[in-house]
Amino acid sequence: MKSTSTQHPMFKGKLPTLSDDELIALRAALEVEMRKRGIAFSVGDIGEKGAIEHFRKTPGLPNLQAAPTGTKNVDALSRNGDRYSIKTIWKGKKTGTIYPDPDSPNRQLFEYLLVVRLGKEMTVESIHEFTWLEFLGARCWDKRMSAWYVPISVKSMTKSTRIV
Repeated sequence: MKSTSTQHPMFKGKLPTLSDDELIALRAALEVEMRKRGIAFSVGDIGEKGAIEHFRKTPGLPNLQAAPTGTKNVDALSRNGDRYSIKTIWKGKKTGTIYPDPDSPNRQLFEYLLVVRLGKEMTVESIHEFTWLEFLGARCWDKRMSAWYVPISVKSMTKSTRIV
């Protein structure tokens, strides 16, 4: 699953030779071209795509597909209807926020939470799966955001199942 972008034949040895200005120009050109093609490229997108792809390719794991854009707290669906929320960690120490239902704060929002950890090269390093009940035991409240998150700590991560 791990690969290093600078080891790709197109980039091998070339990126370190670019000046800072050339590297910034390359990034800007990539962003513009990706936007034109409708390719999303955020940390969250990378984690979601990596998790869905891993589940698709791994025997014994459910086949996931991306949930429709705008679906609250749900990023992927299994063929049997299970809802998956996917949170990606690259440099941080906690997941993104999970907002409770304002009309029913105790309502179950998903069946599984996947926490995808990316390595330095933005490749999937690990995937941890929390059931809804495991999430309830690991979550913390963010007063500023009025939402839940999962801290990336030994205590909370031992409540999950490591997939990768």
